Amino acid sequence: MKLAAALVTVLALAAGGLVQADDQATRAADPAAATATPPVVVPEPAPAPSPTPAPTLDPAANPAPDPAPNPTTNPSLDPAVPARGPVPRPVIKPRRKSVAATVDPETGRLQKSEDEVAGGKHWRIKTEQGAVHVWVPPGYDRATAGVVVYVHGYYVDADQAWKEYGLARQFKASKQNAMFVVPDAPSGNDEEVSWPALTDLRKAITLANIHLPDGPTIVMGHSGAFRTVMKWIDHKAVSEIILLDAMYGGQKQFEDFIASGKRADDHKLIVVAAATAAKSRDFAQQYKFAVAREKFPASLGEFSKRERRAKLLYVHSQYQHMQIVTSGKVIPMLLRMTPLAAL
Repeated sequence: MKLAAALVTVLALAAGGLVQADDQATRAADPAAATATPPVVVPEPAPAPSPTPAPTLDPAANPAPDPAPNPTTNPSLDPAVPARGPVPRPVIKPRRKSVAATVDPETGRLQKSEDEVAGGKHWRIKTEQGAVHVWVPPGYDRATAGVVVYVHGYYVDADQAWKEYGLARQFKASKQNAMFVVPDAPSGNDEEVSWPALTDLRKAITLANIHLPDGPTIVMGHSGAFRTVMKWIDHKAVSEIILLDAMYGGQKQFEDFIASGKRADDHKLIVVAAATAAKSRDFAQQYKFAVAREKFPASLGEFSKRERRAKLLYVHSQYQHMQIVTSGKVIPMLLRMTPLAAL
């Protein structure tokens, strides 16, 4: 038994020597290992949820930052979509480009279809720049009528905006005596402006044998429509511009329209903002004549006289980006604040 115990002791000492020798060899090959301490991995705690800021009634307070379009890094990014994590790319339907037969060979006029929508007369004109929808309400009187041009935003074309936003229904609800025009516009950052000159759009309508009225022209644009609208500020017929969450750019042009341009004294600008609240607020704060309002009212009478008469009215909307143009609660009411004649 003593012999067996002695043998076990000898073997253990030999093994320890081998381990020590191996450890010494390792340290000799890697001197840093002599002092290295195995890293201790501590699970990072989950970040605490950010507190939701309390709503403010001051339009000049700090709203949530608005997303800026960045066509360089992501050409598919809609300026209206905040960058809050991965956003699936929306499916953009191909723009309807007119074929060579946009002009009727017999009449020399642009081809158009005609039907009745929301009780009014509706035409769809084919042009090389895409479809143009023209609508007049029941009771329309050309002698006293004006023109409203609605320019859609990204990810839709004129056909989609006309149908999906129920524009004829909203125009009718405004009860304004006007010819309403909905032209095609860019569906994304990688598309050029379809109608860089408002004069060309007016000529196309005339070439379709539709007679424009002589009253004031109101331009209303949503989201990416700013790219088109900013090109029309110098047209003598435009008396008012309404930006529907569209202050993503063009501040210099809109400044010319409302403040420094040769006809600025005769112009009015209404800016409704949700995603673009920060840029819109900063723009409005530059002008002493600007009037700000928190929340869109439920009725026209809730606008004060000062707000209705303001040369520049900024409304911080409680409706989200798409609700502004689809809810039917914004477009009709804003059109009632224009110089158009009521039906």
